[in-house]
Amino acid sequence: MKISLNWLKQYINLPESPTEIGDLLTHSGLEVEGLEEIESIKGGLKGLVIGEVLTCSKHPNADKLSVTTVDIGTEEASPIVCGAPNVAAGQKVVVATVNSMLYPSGGEPFKIKKAKIRGEVSMGMICAEDEIGLGASHDGIMVLDTDLPNGTPAADYFNLESDFVYEIGLTPNRADAASHLGTARDLKALFHREISLPSVEAFEIDNTSSKTKVTVENTEACPRYSALSITGVSVKESPDWLKTKLMTIGINPTNNVVDVTNYILHSLGQPMHAFDAAAITGDHIVVKTMPAGTKFTTLDEKERTLSDRDLMICNEKDGMCIAGVFGGIKSGVTEKTTNVFLESAYFSPDYIRKTAQTHQLKTDASFRYERGTDPNMTVYALKYAALLIKEVAGGQVSSEITDIYPDPIGPFEVPVTYRNINRLIGKTLSQDQIKDILISLDIEVSNETAEGFTAIVPPYRVDVQREADIVEEVLRIYGYNNIELKDTLSSTFLSEFPQRDADAIQLEISRLLAGSSYNEIVTNSLTKHTYAEATESLDDSQNVDILNFLSEDLNVMRQSLLFNGLEVIERNIKRRQTNLRLFEFGKTYHKVNDKYKERERLTLFITGNNTEENWLEKKREAHYFDLKTTISQLLNKFGIDNYETSESDSDLFAYGLTVSTRKKPLLTMGKVNAKLTKLCDVKQEVFMADIDWTFLQSLYPLGVDFRPISKFPEVKRDLSLVVDKAINFDQIRKLALKLERQLITRTSVFDVYEGDKIGENQKAYAISFFLQDQEKTLNDKVIDKTMNRLIQGFEKELGAIIRK
Repeated sequence: MKISLNWLKQYINLPESPTEIGDLLTHSGLEVEGLEEIESIKGGLKGLVIGEVLTCSKHPNADKLSVTTVDIGTEEASPIVCGAPNVAAGQKVVVATVNSMLYPSGGEPFKIKKAKIRGEVSMGMICAEDEIGLGASHDGIMVLDTDLPNGTPAADYFNLESDFVYEIGLTPNRADAASHLGTARDLKALFHREISLPSVEAFEIDNTSSKTKVTVENTEACPRYSALSITGVSVKESPDWLKTKLMTIGINPTNNVVDVTNYILHSLGQPMHAFDAAAITGDHIVVKTMPAGTKFTTLDEKERTLSDRDLMICNEKDGMCIAGVFGGIKSGVTEKTTNVFLESAYFSPDYIRKTAQTHQLKTDASFRYERGTDPNMTVYALKYAALLIKEVAGGQVSSEITDIYPDPIGPFEVPVTYRNINRLIGKTLSQDQIKDILISLDIEVSNETAEGFTAIVPPYRVDVQREADIVEEVLRIYGYNNIELKDTLSSTFLSEFPQRDADAIQLEISRLLAGSSYNEIVTNSLTKHTYAEATESLDDSQNVDILNFLSEDLNVMRQSLLFNGLEVIERNIKRRQTNLRLFEFGKTYHKVNDKYKERERLTLFITGNNTEENWLEKKREAHYFDLKTTISQLLNKFGIDNYETSESDSDLFAYGLTVSTRKKPLLTMGKVNAKLTKLCDVKQEVFMADIDWTFLQSLYPLGVDFRPISKFPEVKRDLSLVVDKAINFDQIRKLALKLERQLITRTSVFDVYEGDKIGENQKAYAISFFLQDQEKTLNDKVIDKTMNRLIQGFEKELGAIIRK
């Protein structure tokens, strides 16, 4: 949003510097993102002064040139060679002094320099109006009628005044500030000054010859509709003052009537629309919604399909305007318009927001209506606009003001306590200070007691409807910078700190697993006591016994979810469902030193074929690495990339790994010991992961952690290493990261070989190393140096033989 300082000064006295005003606006919540000086004349006539021609004679070496001496307010008169035919002694003229820049109406800027013209010294230039950007005439120099002393800046003579334009990053809640008046209201409170609105006392009704009738059928969408008629207007280009105002804030002038409506919008924040009265068939305005599917062509010549929620301004036959959003192509004001119907309304923000979104129409009017305008501004804006239209386009007000407002919108009443104001601000303000700030913001204070009061908030402040909003208003005017920081900081917060929602996390992980073809199971917490006796990893002395058990199969609380999962697998296999992926969230129970402990676990099971046989590929049995892929997805989901792995020593598994992070075991995964699957009558391989769910939940990231994608390419290099059989890939990976942490982004194994082509107790790994620099493209020298360092490290630390 652009705000003109000169425009602001129409409402409030502002002797302060533009920078000081901008800083104060920013501190109060209207953040100034930019400040630009706008000159009404390019260059601002800097270096140009009023001079008096003392002498004028013909140039001795040129027939069309004159040699003059000009008094420009300095001790000595300046010699100037002039080519204008009308130059003469005694004239008051505009002189461009040496080193000044001129910006002509047509052509490139140029700098005035000391020169010799046909042998005569020239110390400046006597100017024509086109040479300084004041017009197009080049008939001769400008001759001024003035008593101003010589040397007076030309900008003073022409009353040039530069303007400063603020670019304000308006937050969505501050609809009230989307105008010069709205910004002035904040400055009123900040500077403790009064604001003054342009007077409309001169408004009068010239005649009542216009009989346009107005009917509002949908008062929910249009709570207030105000309008009047003006006849006999002359639609043409706007006067300079009006065009300058609009162009200063980036609005292109259209014609004098439309420009007035735009001027009112940016002055008062009240959108208006001017209709060509000749387009109002039947002399009847109807505010209503139209049937869904109705076609309507807008000012941009696009045909749009209306919904039954689009509020329209219609005549007796057709729609003329999408209310509060965009005008129609047939009803706009043009040079042929002589009679105008002027609308100033308050539309429901909900209706306008929906319509603007449906049709992807974002206009200055919809921007304000969809956030909430001032329902009490419509009639004043109408009178002010009528006076301006009469000033710039002529005509007469030819109707009474129509003002349909069946259910007036009242102010917001907000109960407030002084205690909460001071608690939330963090500083005790006097009651008088609080009331003075609110009153300066047009918020009345009523029902006052020693504890608090009721704030009566004007309806244009749609963002102030709660006690917290009142506190914010007090604080932003008092000044955030005026709240001292204590040695020991503490605060009261309106919102809570983000917390991990256990149910939400569990639901998210359930969806992740279900998306990977897992089915959730829920099993009984009661199980057989013999399961704990069958394995050393479970201590039967830690069984939580059921004193009044109903069955020998359900006489203790489970210490592991493994056997419940195996029972489910066995039941499914017997029913010919052999390819299974299962997961379960559940608790385990232990009795340790006469104390009972519950632990939350997550278990995953994979068994059978990983893929069914089809025309594209053969069936493949599930294996350990299918489970490992799922675990990698889980760890990635929780942002866990720093972890350690070690071989599992649990006899629950034939083989497996334990994953630890933050020096604490997180999960164990592997192939379930055949002795245990046989115990549950399962005759196919089962792979399981047992996860400490409580610990894993605590690692769930509260915020979004991201890294930008590097714009530099990734490089892949492969190595084949022959190492001792006892060395696994994880040892190689860790060593590689130890040798080169900066460039290696990932590693992967693409082949493992054991056979007669290498030693009996050896194994060959074919590994890909991916290298990438975040700041530059890698060259061969750096890549070769890195790979050589890895090779030497593998040879030294692992006794590796590099196959070539």
